[in-house]
Amino acid sequence: MVACRRFFQPPRGRLRRILSVSTNLAYTVHPGRGPHLLLVHGFLSSSRQWHANLDALGDVSVPITVDLYGHGRSPAPTEPAAYQPQRYLEELERIRIEVGAEQWFLIGYSLGAGLTIRYTHQHPQRVLAHVFTNSSSAFADQAQVTRWQADAAATSARLIEGGLAAVRRIAVHPRFAKRLPTPLYQLLNEDAERLAPVAVAHNIGVTTPAVNVRDIAPHNPRPALLCHGKLEKRFTPYKVWVEDHMQQLQVAELEAGHAVNMEDSAGFNAAVTQFITQHTP
Repeated sequence: MVACRRFFQPPRGRLRRILSVSTNLAYTVHPGRGPHLLLVHGFLSSSRQWHANLDALGDVSVPITVDLYGHGRSPAPTEPAAYQPQRYLEELERIRIEVGAEQWFLIGYSLGAGLTIRYTHQHPQRVLAHVFTNSSSAFADQAQVTRWQADAAATSARLIEGGLAAVRRIAVHPRFAKRLPTPLYQLLNEDAERLAPVAVAHNIGVTTPAVNVRDIAPHNPRPALLCHGKLEKRFTPYKVWVEDHMQQLQVAELEAGHAVNMEDSAGFNAAVTQFITQHTP
């Protein structure tokens, strides 16, 4: 496959794609106007989780959705090193260059939040502002991170050996979701049947234990918005920590659990479009 290159401000009504080659993440540039906006999904999800948000976000930005390794249309490298957070950040920066964005907005969901917050710290001059949702992997305390590190090798081996059947048993698999609107539930479960077990294993064993941002979050360099799904009570202690420690932070309280942008798409769209408008030059 040959990768199409250089997209900028695609006209409404047209959808342009970049095909993944080698270990490049697959991404899609959607119709919109304004600055570019990168949306990074979470573990066992896919870029289609943003289905109910793209029209609204396209009124104030040019949305770009990306698939993590082994999810959606992205490849599934077998080498664990490909799943280090730094490798993901290199891919996000490649995307920025290819779409011709001098600066852009970022939205990170769950596991994706740790990546977008890290990108913001590494490339603050490239980020206008960033949005993130409930993310235990980003804000867990050291005790939880230590447990993930201790379990990483065994968990990865079990998933690789067990294949897709083992992936389907993971507690956060979309088939167990209770509050998703039916169309989104169907889309995510369709994509979940194409998950690559080796990539799932390495996202758990390599990415998750290393993506924590507690050490850098207090020095947040750009305006940030936490879209907080207040129905997810297990995230509450982390939300309190974020409010107490993170600079330049706004919080939008939404009637949702972990799947913030899907369970309360109207509230999410309103909060994010207002935030983007507020910080667009």
